[in-house]
Amino acid sequence: MAHHESAKKRIRQTEKRTAVNRARVSRIRTFVKKVESAIASGNKDEAVAALRAAEPELMRGAKTGVLHRNTASRKVSRLSARVRAL
Repeated sequence: MAHHESAKKRIRQTEKRTAVNRARVSRIRTFVKKVESAIASGNKDEAVAALRAAEPELMRGAKTGVLHRNTASRKVSRLSARVRAL
């Protein structure tokens, strides 16, 4: 356990940051799942709308450092390819 005030503060900050990051990742996953379920149902209009909502979420995740830049781009690219194929 930490004994110094600065170490205790660091632990508090890390806990807060971890909670925020987990929420962001969870939110991104939810948006991606919405796109995937729309693709699975075969509804192109719904899939396009879901993709338009998911893309900024993924890029925001990349910007904040929750996801790597290339990972977010790859996910958007693959999802958009699947939507186009409908």
